[in-house]
Amino acid sequence: MKRAPLLALAGTAAGFIAVLGFHNRPAALTLPGAGANGGNPGGKPAATRSAAPPATPGAIRSALGPNEQFGYGMLDVKVTVSGTRITGVSVPTLQVAEFTSQQICEQAIPLLTSEVLSAQSASIDGVSGATFTSEAYAQSLQAALDALHVK
Repeated sequence: MKRAPLLALAGTAAGFIAVLGFHNRPAALTLPGAGANGGNPGGKPAATRSAAPPATPGAIRSALGPNEQFGYGMLDVKVTVSGTRITGVSVPTLQVAEFTSQQICEQAIPLLTSEVLSAQSASIDGVSGATFTSEAYAQSLQAALDALHVK
């Protein structure tokens, strides 16, 4: 009868050690197109391509928002506009602290991108379960839109 509690304790300890060992190193995801310094030195919004002044109808321009820190990593958002219409949104730099955060971002970012393209602005709803990611995404996006002088 004394063996049963000893086996349960040993099993609990082994399971606890396995869980601790599972998260022993941070996972980092850097999307294609990101430079060695995060694709945005200094963290300031900068127009990366300007085909014409903002008032020219149909001009295709892009801007990269600053790197935004969020609870589990950092990201920046690149926006492309044609005239005043948002035609593309991407996340060139995404670095996360752990695998779970990477999975959350991989699900949340496409939803946020779709919402931006539908709303045609940075006034979007956050993704439930990805609040910090959503806020960082919206802040970087707004800075990029401000650099392009687009509402």
